[in-house]
Amino acid sequence: MFKKKPTKAELRNQLQAEVSVFLKNGGAIQQVEMGETGLIDGKYSSLKSNFEKGPTQTRTPIHGLLATIDGRRKATKQPILTKTKKRATKKIIYDDFGEPVRTVWIEE
Repeated sequence: MFKKKPTKAELRNQLQAEVSVFLKNGGAIQQVEMGETGLIDGKYSSLKSNFEKGPTQTRTPIHGLLATIDGRRKATKQPILTKTKKRATKKIIYDDFGEPVRTVWIEE
């Protein structure tokens, strides 16, 4: 069978028990000011984040580029020729009285 996920109350109690054990073993909790944990040496991280302001990159307009590509594609595109195989069919030629005179093969 599968394990049951602990409820929020169970997680809260487990965390409180771990903190109590930590404090009983001589650990100490250091209080920090709000927002201070995101700072390194009192400054924001030098790693670039999505929220930092900086010079914006120039974008390449693609509408003209796509029109050029489509124009080249249309110029070089050859029409699709559908080749139908010509089949020879047998045609019977009749005289005025409806009697068959001869047979002829005609390609259509």
